[in-house]
Amino acid sequence: MPLQRNPNLADADGIYNAIIDAHRGLNEAESAVLNARLVLLLANHIGNEAVIREAIEVARNVPVPPRQ
Repeated sequence: MPLQRNPNLADADGIYNAIIDAHRGLNEAESAVLNARLVLLLANHIGNEAVIREAIEVARNVPVPPRQ
């Protein structure tokens, strides 16, 4: 199973907002812990090491846009 890179969520904006809302009221350290837990839960759900490693590689190499 290759990494799905095309849009695959019916409500991507809703999911984005749910993730942002989950961070509301957390300090930087708590937010980092939440992100780590979420990543590990989703990696476990995916359950395919090759896909997870590909996702890590892709995520590390996405250029960060400059701040305006």
